[in-house]
Order: sequence, then C-alpha cells, then structure tokens
Amino acid sequence: MPLLDTALILTAYLFGSIATAVVVCRLAGLPDPRSEGSGNPGATNVLRIGGRKVAALTLAGDLIKGLLPILIARLLSDDPTLLALVGAAAFLGHLYPIFFGFRGGKGVATALGVMLGMIWPVALAALIAWLLMAKLFRISSLAALTAATLTPLFAWLLTPEPAYLIFTSTVALLLIWRHRSNIRNLLKGREGRMGGY
Repeated sequence: MPLLDTALILTAYLFGSIATAVVVCRLAGLPDPRSEGSGNPGATNVLRIGGRKVAALTLAGDLIKGLLPILIARLLSDDPTLLALVGAAAFLGHLYPIFFGFRGGKGVATALGVMLGMIWPVALAALIAWLLMAKLFRISSLAALTAATLTPLFAWLLTPEPAYLIFTSTVALLLIWRHRSNIRNLLKGREGRMGGY
C-alpha cells in the first residue's frame, strides 16, 4: 500500500478516536458520559446528561470526524477502495478510540458523516429512514438499527461500486453489534424514548 494511502487511513483512525462526547462534556463541566446515563459516549446520552446544546455539539463533532477524513481523501484520490478504507478507519476510531482506552460510542453519527462524504445519496436515504422511525416510535436505538439495516440495500440500489456495498454492510453489522444491549431492551419493552422529539 502506498505511503500516502497508509497515512490517510491512519490519520482517519486518529481523528475518529477523538471522543467528542467526552471532550464536550469536560468543556461544559459535565460528568464523563461513559460513567453517567447509559454509559455510551454519544449524542443521545449527552442529551440525557446535559441537554440539547451539548448534545447538538456532540452530534456535529461525531459527524464531522467521519466527514472530514473522506473529504481530504477525495482531494487526493478517487479510488473507491481507498475511500472505503479511510471511512472504515474513522468509524473504527470512534468505536475503539486509542485516546480514550478504546471505549467509544456506537458510531451512528460518524458513519453518517463518512457516508455523506463518500456516497451522499445513501447517507440521505439512511437519514430519512432514521427520521421516520424516530418520528413514529421516538426510540433512538430503533431508528438507528432500522437505518443501519437498510443502508446496504440503499447502497446496492444507489451505487454500482462494490467497495461501498462492502463498507455499508460491514458498518451495518458493527452498528447492530454495538446496539446489542439496546436490542435486548427493545425485546423486553424497556428501551428508553427520546424526550421531546
């Protein structure tokens, strides 16, 4: 693998490893989201801990750290395989951040950021699916799981590139795995709803 490609992938992982939720909560004087609420360092848990403004900042940060590495890679290469690897690295950085003891979030916003930069029609379709489910059921995890499950189908329908289908399928499986406790709660009818949605 060329040195530039390796550098792009490594940089994407390191950028993805910046735990936005932890940083935002520290700056706002809030508890570490990994030790409060659901224990997940993501926007939904930050919403519970600190309210909408800090949750919005967390969501934006998580999305940007998926989007920015892809935009930089696009400036240097149009190779779909490289873009998929860069996107996967940013996503894995969020899930397993080297700077925060490999205890990361579930990856929904970062995956969306990656797809916005890489295959925006697929990202838009996934976002619409999330919004519809969130509106109907007001359960963030159910909306995320539905969007994740449908994303490989959207990729298959909207892009002919095999690398992107492999990427979205892998991300979908990882998102489902990261939401396994939510799935158990959903089956038991115990999953929390989004307040005020």
